[in-house]
Amino acid sequence: MSDARLSVFKTYKLFIGGSFPRSESGRVYEVTDSQGRWLANAPRGSRKDARDAVAAARTAFPRWSAATAYHRGQILYRVAEMLQGRGEQFRAEVAAAEGLSKSAARAVVDAAVDRWVWYAGWTDKVAQIAGAANPVAGPYFNLSAPEPTGVVAVLAPPDSSLLGLVSVLAPVIATGNTAVVVAAETAPLPALTLAEVLATSDLPGGVVNVLSGLTAELAPTLAAHQDVNAIDLTGADPEPARELEATAAENLKRVRRPHRSAEDWTADPGTGRLLAFLETKTVWHPMGV
Repeated sequence: MSDARLSVFKTYKLFIGGSFPRSESGRVYEVTDSQGRWLANAPRGSRKDARDAVAAARTAFPRWSAATAYHRGQILYRVAEMLQGRGEQFRAEVAAAEGLSKSAARAVVDAAVDRWVWYAGWTDKVAQIAGAANPVAGPYFNLSAPEPTGVVAVLAPPDSSLLGLVSVLAPVIATGNTAVVVAAETAPLPALTLAEVLATSDLPGGVVNVLSGLTAELAPTLAAHQDVNAIDLTGADPEPARELEATAAENLKRVRRPHRSAEDWTADPGTGRLLAFLETKTVWHPMGV
């Protein structure tokens, strides 16, 4: 008898409502590395999967948005811990997807961990820069406070399979929104592995839902969906982005347009994405009552 054994290849799945289903259509597509070599079969999500993900995100929204900012920060910090613990796997997947050396892939993963920590620290501070006590002519307190927009669809950037993904996803959930993420079509494996990290990091099911597949198939469904409140088009090409924005306008979604030039994901992220999917609630209260 030979001592040789067959390798057990990893089965990648979608992440919807805290569970890992295969696509309801049963379809997969081949994922290759930067040299065109086969890496894995990724699930090819369908429009039905997208609708299921939106339903899961909507169900999770009341509890997540009502959680204290401190609690959300603790959960995001736990995500960073878990991501760091699986660093070797992420380094291998990022290196294969983006054609990076081992040292460059290590730097990308380290930066992704640091980015999670950055946004974890902002959860209980963003209200100080997005809210205000407003001066009014009258015996009233007038206070403005930020609130999450709701369910946000996110098209992950194709040029940065992990750091770019973290940079567009973390600020969405840090501010109390729930998310449906369409992984980069050509490099979905880091996003699907990140879903496994999220599932074991105390994040309630449905807060983040991860779909892989063809962006051209999934994005129009999310842009047209009446229960999606906002969409981040970072991962869309310019022409499809214009069509998606027009579709989103028909149901009054908040839209974040893609940059005309490639974004530098290693730069200081600032607070722009934290504020992108917040609404402002203003409260009037009589003085002395």
